[in-house]
Amino acid sequence: MWDERYNAETYAYGKTANTFLAGHFQAIPKGKVLSIAEGEGRNAVFLAQQGYAVTAVDASQVGLAKAQKLAAENGVAIECMQADLAEYDFGEQQWNGIVSIFCPMPSALKAILFPKIIKGLKPGGVFLLEAYTPDQLQHGTGGGNDADSMMTAETLRRELSKLAFTYLAELEREVVEGIYHTGKAAVVQAIAVKAA
Repeated sequence: MWDERYNAETYAYGKTANTFLAGHFQAIPKGKVLSIAEGEGRNAVFLAQQGYAVTAVDASQVGLAKAQKLAAENGVAIECMQADLAEYDFGEQQWNGIVSIFCPMPSALKAILFPKIIKGLKPGGVFLLEAYTPDQLQHGTGGGNDADSMMTAETLRRELSKLAFTYLAELEREVVEGIYHTGKAAVVQAIAVKAA
C-alpha cells in the first residue's frame, strides 16, 4: 500500500515538517534521532536541518528514495533504513531522540514497539509523538478507519510508564499535511523523557 501511495511526483504528506515536531524539536537533546514510519522524509530532513544525525526507518523503499531526494534538495544527509518496524532493532541506549509522527500502530505493534523505544533511548533521551485518537474517525481527515491503530493519552501513559511525560495532551487541531492529512483532526501529542 505505502509503495503505491508514495509512487508519485508529489509528496503524499507534503515536504514540510509536522507542526508539532517543528514547534517542539528543541526538547530532543542534540545527537542521534530515529524517525519511525518516516515515509517520504519531511520530518527527517527537517531534523537534519536542525543539526541532528537522523536515521529514517520505513517499510517503503519508494518513500525512502523520495526522502533521500528531499534531503539532497535541502543540502542535508539522512540515513535511510527499509525495515518492518516490528523487526527493526532499535538497539540499547542508542538514541537521543525517537520521533513518531502519525505512525499507525495496531495493538500488536504497540506491544512490540513501545518496549523497544524505551530500551533504545539513551538516558535523558526523548520520545516525541503525534498520533490520531479514535475520535479522528468522526472527522475522516486522515489516519485510516481502524481505531485500534490510533492512540490515547491514557494508552501512552500506561504503555510508556517507564518514561516521564513532560507534555501529554489530546486535542483537536487543523492538520494540513499533503493530500492525505488535511482538515480538523483529533490528535494526541506527547513528549516523554527517559530518566538520566
